[in-house]
Amino acid sequence: MANYIRDAHGSAVAYIRGNYIHAMNGVAIGQINGTHVHKLSGPYVGELHQDMVVDKHLGNFGNIGHPGNPGNTGNPGNPGNRGAVSYGFPDVFEKLLS
Repeated sequence: MANYIRDAHGSAVAYIRGNYIHAMNGVAIGQINGTHVHKLSGPYVGELHQDMVVDKHLGNFGNIGHPGNPGNTGNPGNPGNRGAVSYGFPDVFEKLLS
């Protein structure tokens, strides 16, 4: 079973496999270092909180470098919408895509 990352509206936008974040089509887009979320190329984006990538205003944890591409893991299926949730921090998932 995949661990999904959701946006503020509750839609599954990505999933976690190992230390990598994959878009719903299976393409690797990010990496996780503890709770710190970085783009696949290395720059810090935000924190993994519950099932969202959010800005907790902790500062910038820098660039951890590109670890290599883990490949496409395929589509794990869509778990459906869990409903909108606010954890009190801005959703910054879109930064992984830019």
